[in-house]
Amino acid sequence: MKFILGKKLGMSQVFNENGKVTPVTVVFAEPMSVRQIRTREKDGYAAVQFGNSKKKREHRGQAEETKLGDIIDVSVFSAGDSVKVSGLSKGKGFQGAMKRHGFHGMPASHGHKHVKRHVGSIGQRFPQHTLKGMRMAGRMGGDRVSVRGLSIVSVDKENNLLAIKGAVPGRKGALLEIREMTKV
Repeated sequence: MKFILGKKLGMSQVFNENGKVTPVTVVFAEPMSVRQIRTREKDGYAAVQFGNSKKKREHRGQAEETKLGDIIDVSVFSAGDSVKVSGLSKGKGFQGAMKRHGFHGMPASHGHKHVKRHVGSIGQRFPQHTLKGMRMAGRMGGDRVSVRGLSIVSVDKENNLLAIKGAVPGRKGALLEIREMTKV
C-alpha cells in the first residue's frame, strides 16, 4: 500500500498539451522512514510506525511489505495514480444552523418577524428536554475529512512535491495523509 504524509502548500494550475487547464493542489511530502514494525504475535496487532523530522504516524495494515529503516518518499506515486487524501477541514468557528446544517429558515411572511434564520422547534412535549444529537448552532469545521478519487498529475522527486488534481481538505500548511486507493 502506498502511503505518505504531506503539507498542503496551496492551489495552482497545470496546462496540458491541448491547452486545457487542470486545477491542482501542490503538496510538500518529506521522506519518511519506518521507525517501528508491530506484529500480531508481540503486540496483538499489525502496524507500521512512520516518522519524519517532525511527526510520528502509525499506519495499521500490511507490515510485511516494509522493513525497519526503509525510506518512503514521493517516488512511491506516479502520474495518473488514484489517491485518497485525508486531513482536518478548515475551522469556521461558531456558525448558525442555516450555515452549519443547511436549514431553510422561517418564512418571511405570515406573522414572522426577526426570526428568518432561526432553527425552529427543537423538541416535543415528552421527554421535555432536548435530545442528544439535535442539530443546532455550534462550532463548524475542524473535522477529519477524506476526499476519494483524486489523481496525481505530476511528481517532483527532487523537491518532494506532488501535484494532486482538485481540492484537498484543510488550510495551507495543514498535514495531509495521502494513500493509494484500494481496488475493489
